[in-house]
Amino acid sequence: MSAPTSQLVFPDPCDADSDGLLAAGGNLEPQTLLTAYRAGIFPWYELDGPILWWSPDPRMVLFPANFHCSRRLARRLKQSGTHITTDTAFYEVMKGCAARPEGTWIHPEMIEAYQKLFSLGHAKSVEVWQGNELVGGLYGVYMGRVFFAESMFSRVTDASKMALAYLVSQDWLMIDCQFHTTHLASLGALEISRLHFLDLLVEGLDVAIEGG
Repeated sequence: MSAPTSQLVFPDPCDADSDGLLAAGGNLEPQTLLTAYRAGIFPWYELDGPILWWSPDPRMVLFPANFHCSRRLARRLKQSGTHITTDTAFYEVMKGCAARPEGTWIHPEMIEAYQKLFSLGHAKSVEVWQGNELVGGLYGVYMGRVFFAESMFSRVTDASKMALAYLVSQDWLMIDCQFHTTHLASLGALEISRLHFLDLLVEGLDVAIEGG
């Protein structure tokens, strides 16, 4: 494990250890984050600890065509009183994700960093509303036709799944889910090798998504 240099050069992603940990140190400035994501690297660390950079092998990925939309979810997507928006409540979505028990890594430093990316047009949120109440959503970073999903939350049943269903309806080559979870697997995400992921990343960064 090493540290990114002041020239924003990260170690080769394939040098990560068996857990996926690649480097420590650096900063969360927009250019640092964008350099990392372009190389298939993302930050994940505890508050008051060093910034840790990851490139796991295998990598959890959702290809839009593989998304599993259950009958219950399809009914919820059609129910009245619920609507979906994008990029209208980015901060609120991040706060909602941070409030999850497993979302403690989304601390104020991270929120500030990703808000900067959002203001520069490199991050996106999907919001699910019941009336005027935000009940779920997700956020992440995007480049070209690749969406790097960071986190999602629900305050009512299936709200985060509704946000994901909306996301996969767009023309993404792939949605990066980082690490395996049973929940993501149930929605159609699967593990691919790091090398396969990096090859797809190069392909996805070459073409911009319409309306992205």
